[in-house]
Amino acid sequence: MKKLIAFQGLSQHDESVSEKYRSSACGPVTAASILQHHEGLKIGVDQLYRMLGSTPIGLFTWRLIKNFHKVGGKRYEVKKIRSLDEVKEELLAGRPLAMKFDRYFTFQWFSKPLFSYHWVPLIGFKEEADDLVLYIHDNGQKNRPSKMRTVSYLENRKVLTFVKIMPRDRQ
Repeated sequence: MKKLIAFQGLSQHDESVSEKYRSSACGPVTAASILQHHEGLKIGVDQLYRMLGSTPIGLFTWRLIKNFHKVGGKRYEVKKIRSLDEVKEELLAGRPLAMKFDRYFTFQWFSKPLFSYHWVPLIGFKEEADDLVLYIHDNGQKNRPSKMRTVSYLENRKVLTFVKIMPRDRQ
């Protein structure tokens, strides 16, 4: 089974993002791109950075969940997803998720995930015989825009966190 959501990624290194935030703006950029997907609205990443409580070392999952009401009020459901079945269910319904790689706070210091600490929009999956391939937008780099990439779920599963950001009227 395969599902891929049509999605426009954003770059955390875009000129519209303050230079002082760029290295740690992956969380707000991920949230902004998901909001843009649902609402069609462009959200200022710098403002989102401050409202969500991002820091120079990144955006903690609990802060994203706790502070999102400052952005979307009660119109949005923002919660951590704990099962892979629910992740697939959300994607099959056409709803992208925020996905965080975090080898530091999951105490996986010696693992080799695709990213050590990074938020990305999860936009699809493909089931294979021995793995689940995840489709993500990587939020860009200094010299290129965001692009779609694939990542092995099995190789990264110990460092992954999934967060649902969904308008309540679309569930």
